[in-house]
Amino acid sequence: MATSYSSISQRERNTQPFFPNSATHADQCRFVCIYPAYINAKKTRAQGRRVSKSKAVDNPSVNEIRDILENAGLKAIVEANRLYCREESREPQYRGRVRVQLKNGDESLVKEQFKTKDDLLFYLVEMIPKLKTRSGNQQQQQQQQNQQGGGKGKKR
Repeated sequence: MATSYSSISQRERNTQPFFPNSATHADQCRFVCIYPAYINAKKTRAQGRRVSKSKAVDNPSVNEIRDILENAGLKAIVEANRLYCREESREPQYRGRVRVQLKNGDESLVKEQFKTKDDLLFYLVEMIPKLKTRSGNQQQQQQQQNQQGGGKGKKR
């Protein structure tokens, strides 16, 4: 049976706060969500990428995002079984999101450097390529490309 809202109007129902009155910025439900698709260079804007393609990173993982944010001094929590709504593949490598605390309970910023979610995203795309795991993979890919270059020549 549906709940009766006869005592309040439609407008009043739509202006109710999304979060409970008792939830502060220190509560986990108020943390900002970051999905790897936001900074993935292999995604289009329609598929959820939020940074420019020139700055985006190839296939970032939730663990890389968490490591960088924790290293920056932010509280980051991985929710491994979450799936981005625009993600077409349900493979385990595409699952997960990171929740990050931007503000303290008194609404002051945890770090002055990170005022918005966009600040976090730009920091992530700057730092992920500098990870040791990333630099090793790039060198291996370059070596493989150089080795593959010795194929057959043109037909005459």
